[in-house]
Amino acid sequence: MSLSIGIVGLPNVGKSTLFNALTNKKVEASNYPFCTIDPNVGVVKVPDERLEKLAAISKPKKIIPTYIEFVDIAGLVKGASKGEGLGNQFLSHIRECDAICEVVREFKDDNIIHVNGKIDPEGDRETINLELIFADLSTVEKRLDKVGREAKSGNKEMIALKGLLERLKIQLEAGKTAREFELTDEEKKEIKGLGLLTIKPIIYALNSKDEKPPLAPPLKGGHGGLNWGSGVIKINAKLEEEIAGLPEAEQAEYIKELGLDQSGLDKLIKASYEVLGLITFLTTGADETRAWTVSHGTKAPQAAGVIHTDFTKGFIRAEVINWQKFIEAGSEAKARELGWIRTEGKEYVIQDGDVCNFLIN
Repeated sequence: MSLSIGIVGLPNVGKSTLFNALTNKKVEASNYPFCTIDPNVGVVKVPDERLEKLAAISKPKKIIPTYIEFVDIAGLVKGASKGEGLGNQFLSHIRECDAICEVVREFKDDNIIHVNGKIDPEGDRETINLELIFADLSTVEKRLDKVGREAKSGNKEMIALKGLLERLKIQLEAGKTAREFELTDEEKKEIKGLGLLTIKPIIYALNSKDEKPPLAPPLKGGHGGLNWGSGVIKINAKLEEEIAGLPEAEQAEYIKELGLDQSGLDKLIKASYEVLGLITFLTTGADETRAWTVSHGTKAPQAAGVIHTDFTKGFIRAEVINWQKFIEAGSEAKARELGWIRTEGKEYVIQDGDVCNFLIN
């Protein structure tokens, strides 16, 4: 499952610094607007302590984590939806991502200019959100114009779609995002092809210069008086870049010295999974211990199909055990002896942390 998170924000808020920290892939982060023109893409390993613990028992030849893609998108400015600051190009890059991480600047630094001349997290967030709303409004109006002509013929599907688009247009004109619009599953399918920006899940990364920023729990909404109705993670992008630049073996020790239980980047990556409604199941054996990504609610045959497409059709049953019970047993043989490995059929819904063995015809 290929997943991508677009990192957006105004110029000079720390987007590229955060991207550098995430990917440890140095991209230009100069002190002027629009230094990032083409989106930089970095594939990041999703941290998962379960893999190492399972591997300690299975002794596999290799360990394969799951990955998530981050896209560093150049700074948006007021008027981006109308092409200001190469805005249209950047908006198209956001359209290709599964979710958005909006970096909002809270830190003060006289040596790093702010495009609006002042530090105003609430105002910055509003600027970005409005530009995305304006872009969606333009998309909806264009589609509505075409559907409106087709609806005149009496086509019932077009008449229904016209009504849906008109309601969505009113929502956007009121300054509300598409994700706030109540839609049925069928309506979501109807507008999926529009590629709306504001329907994408969003995480806010509040970039602070605190030496040890308190990391807000992901996706609980609001931080320090900000009530943005979505996940807010407070993060020190420069510090995270420093941590990421250390050898992997030294990173955990430094994080501990800072008084943190894990890095802000790990929390951001996990929050990305949460906001996208994803879980991880695991497989382990002599060849490999591996993490696999599926959506919440995925049934066993479809999960097997993530490993190989033919496995969905040939699915017979799944052998399943929670990863903690596997560790507690100490071996697959012992887990079987204790009766902890369950047999599940086609209707079983995969749970996060399931260790699975699929039997295929």
